[in-house]
Amino acid sequence: MTPPEVILWHRLRRRPGGFKFRRQHPAGAYVLDFFCSGALLVVEVDGIAHEMGDNPQADARRDQWLRDRGIDVLRLSAADVSKAPDSAVEAIVATCGERGSPLHQPAAGPPPRSGQETS
Repeated sequence: MTPPEVILWHRLRRRPGGFKFRRQHPAGAYVLDFFCSGALLVVEVDGIAHEMGDNPQADARRDQWLRDRGIDVLRLSAADVSKAPDSAVEAIVATCGERGSPLHQPAAGPPPRSGQETS
């Protein structure tokens, strides 16, 4: 992982907003920087190399492959993640919130007392 990816992973592994992320997650022929299955969201941290040569076209093909499978892609620049990692996490959580709910949601009420039935 690149330094910006490590910075981001230290925050995403804490399950911000209740969303669980996997790092370096395989998907077809691709390895995703970060994947949130609860929101079907991929987070890619792009360095300057993503702007060079045929990389933008390759990224577009990859993004389309993921979209065809119902998975959205959020691309963040490595510079932005390095400068403002907490802002990057806020943007990720907001996008996850638009796409799905966290895997672990708080219960609607208190737990049942011992011996009570749950209905």
